[in-house]
Amino acid sequence: MSGNPYYKGPVTDHFDGKRFFNPGGVEPGGFSKVLQWRFREKPQPWPPAVASAFAQAKPDARIEGNRLRVTMVGHASMLIQTQGFSILTDPVWSERVSPFTFAGPKRANAPGIRFEDLPPIDVVIVSHNHYDHLDVATLKRLVHIHNPLIVTPLGNDTIIRRSIANARIQTMDWGDRFDFGHGLVFHCEPAHHWSARGVNDRRFALWAAFVVETPGGLIYHIGDTGFHEGINYRAAREKYGRFRLAILPIGAYEPRWFMKAQHQNPEEAVEGMKLCNAAYAAGHHWFTFQLTNENIHHPERELHAALHASGISRERFPALQPGAVFDVPQV
Repeated sequence: MSGNPYYKGPVTDHFDGKRFFNPGGVEPGGFSKVLQWRFREKPQPWPPAVASAFAQAKPDARIEGNRLRVTMVGHASMLIQTQGFSILTDPVWSERVSPFTFAGPKRANAPGIRFEDLPPIDVVIVSHNHYDHLDVATLKRLVHIHNPLIVTPLGNDTIIRRSIANARIQTMDWGDRFDFGHGLVFHCEPAHHWSARGVNDRRFALWAAFVVETPGGLIYHIGDTGFHEGINYRAAREKYGRFRLAILPIGAYEPRWFMKAQHQNPEEAVEGMKLCNAAYAAGHHWFTFQLTNENIHHPERELHAALHASGISRERFPALQPGAVFDVPQV
């Protein structure tokens, strides 16, 4: 593969003409490091099925005005409702997050919302192309029934269109702004991560965080990120000032020698909440798919410990399980 099959564009501070990269960052470990992790490290056992503490939710058709509600589907999939809009993040209703239907990480619990109970979906955010964030099968169902606008970083549109030719897609680069209308604006911002769908397409599509601007406040959504010395959190605060809500990953972080650059841990997530000046946060990317070595309950326990150490109440930063509904207070 001599060129980039997903994206062609000018060289920038995070694109070298073929691959995207994290400026001043750390590249993901190569194949030898993957083998070292897989064969030398012992993951904590997960039970094959773990029920959520919450029943499956049946969302309201619309949440109007400045009310802000987040309903957890599972892993990085959440329903955000405010100002009459319904937004899905990294939607996955499939049983596995894998290129195969018969192998790969499998759900430990049912989606927190039945697909049939979804309200009309206006926008879908796809943060990057890893299988636990970009699930083509789910996107096909959403496009067929809801025809939402899919907002995603550069290059991911090519992957989606190969399977869903009629999908409505808005691609964005870091620093881009897209006005959806009626007071809803999307901003694409850096995250310290990477991308791949296979072994030969590393970093051919961009990854990103998103800021959702609403009349009721700003939402900072991060699908996946390494802490990266807090650089991106500080930059977000300098650019936007304050967030009503930060949606932050808290899982898939062990072993640290391998995962640290790409997946922050709960302690770093709490520090990120403080650095970006978020009034509230919601923890995701845990409890549903076993991707790394930590115990299924460790992210929540370590989040609680980090919050206690920082003097922040658990109510300000819940770790969301499928079916959980978080009505974010106004600030």
